[in-house]
Amino acid sequence: MRRISLAALAALLAIALTGCATSPYGNYLQSATVDQQNKLAGEAVKQLATLWPPAKTRFELKQATPDVFGVALVKGLRDSGYAIGEFNPKQTGSALTSDVHILPLRYALDQSKSGTSNLYHLTLLVGAESITRPYLEKNGTMVPGYWTHKE
Repeated sequence: MRRISLAALAALLAIALTGCATSPYGNYLQSATVDQQNKLAGEAVKQLATLWPPAKTRFELKQATPDVFGVALVKGLRDSGYAIGEFNPKQTGSALTSDVHILPLRYALDQSKSGTSNLYHLTLLVGAESITRPYLEKNGTMVPGYWTHKE
């Protein structure tokens, strides 16, 4: 059956959000392929663009992004027209002053620890808000759930 019921997605989201509370920022996937992580990054960029317009938003990275997902996310954001402030652990504030909205950006990409090894979740923390999306891996394909937005 190709369709996932709303109740199943809600259960997946609940499990995914439980993992977010204890996970530090970063990419903690063990089994996702490069193509899968690139796809997740592309979907993340599209969702960010719907909530925070590229021409009016600058993201300040608040974590290092050397992993596959992080590299793809930064490239996708730049390709979409975002200004990106690189991560600098010694920097305490932003030197840029303009009418561009500057927002700190972090992410957590993880796999469920509840025994279901094919459940993943992605959380993007933008300023004081967050957006989260669960994914279920089926036959090598990442099947997305719904994005949630916490303001």
